[in-house]
Amino acid sequence: MEERTGLPVVAMVGGGQLARMTHQAAIALGQSLRVLALNADEPAAQVTPDVVVGDHRDLDALRRAAAGAEALTFDHEHVPGDLLEKLVAEGVAVHPGPEALRHAQDKLVMRRRLTELGEPVPPFAPVEATADVEAFAAEHGWPVVLKAVRGGYDGRGVWMLDSPDEAAATVPELLEAGTPLMVEQKVALRRELAVVLARSPYGQAAVYPTVETVQVEGICTEVLAPAPGLSDEAGEAAEELALRIAGALGVVGLLAVELFETPDGRVLVNELAMRPHNSAHWSTDGAVTGQFEQHLRAVLDYPLGSTATVRPVCVMANVLGGDPVPATGPDERLHHTLARFPEARVHLYGKAERPGRKIGHVNITGDDVDDVRRRARLAADHLATGLWTDGWSAH
Repeated sequence: MEERTGLPVVAMVGGGQLARMTHQAAIALGQSLRVLALNADEPAAQVTPDVVVGDHRDLDALRRAAAGAEALTFDHEHVPGDLLEKLVAEGVAVHPGPEALRHAQDKLVMRRRLTELGEPVPPFAPVEATADVEAFAAEHGWPVVLKAVRGGYDGRGVWMLDSPDEAAATVPELLEAGTPLMVEQKVALRRELAVVLARSPYGQAAVYPTVETVQVEGICTEVLAPAPGLSDEAGEAAEELALRIAGALGVVGLLAVELFETPDGRVLVNELAMRPHNSAHWSTDGAVTGQFEQHLRAVLDYPLGSTATVRPVCVMANVLGGDPVPATGPDERLHHTLARFPEARVHLYGKAERPGRKIGHVNITGDDVDDVRRRARLAADHLATGLWTDGWSAH
């Protein structure tokens, strides 16, 4: 508890952009966010006064971050479960708890648990040798998807294998490097969807509308909220699926359920994340309660906020570092973007620019999804490259 305000301190493990934006939400609620950052120049550490510099794999650093906090939560899922179990044994309120979090940390654990629950996932199998991939492909067909069981994001830790020769060239090297692996069927996709919800320790839950996530080479480039062309029945079914998973796993805080939609309209669970998530960045400007405030409400067991949309459409476009890094500086690019699109809500993360790196996002709301998407994409691309991809010029 913060002595001056009498309001809670929440500790968040990780100093990335998710913690940075959670800090912004904490300010509005009068709360204090303490961040455990690997170094003092991480995005959240740049703006949060209460920073513990340390490693999330160091129990002493975790203890320092948690000291006096009402709850310990996460900007990423990479904290070892055994350390979190020690914190829980010492009386720290860890949200989500280590038993729930392991389903976001370990894809094989998650797949097996969801199968036990009867929830839809792609066919899968553990991989301990190349022969396991070949046997799986003999049953389900080539190509197959090889995944690292732990870690991996934005397309990393995923390999598409088209043949036994590719499996033989890939699997042994990864296993020798100590990467635990699984294989799954390559799903015929119509598109990717996502549902984000919040759940409190008391068991209250609030779910955001189902959204479409647009992926390019494994990286999310856009989120369309709500998912265009999705029937009310299909959207509600996806949201109910996410609510069942949250309840069964005992999630506290935010849960993101990433889904594959097949051409026949079925959905399959692809990934789980138990933290604020890229697929709900739109909610900061497109919903009554943004995901970062909602996460804080959930881990503190406050009443959850409304997830209703404020306009018919909101599109989030990620700003990905240009290749090459543009000659114009970020301030000049921001200036011109805001001049052309005064309705754009720009969120920059304070990260060094590298090609393909997420350095920010743009939210735009409106009535027509195609028009809003075009404007959001143009704004995000100009922030990344300094160019107008439709040839527009301010001069």
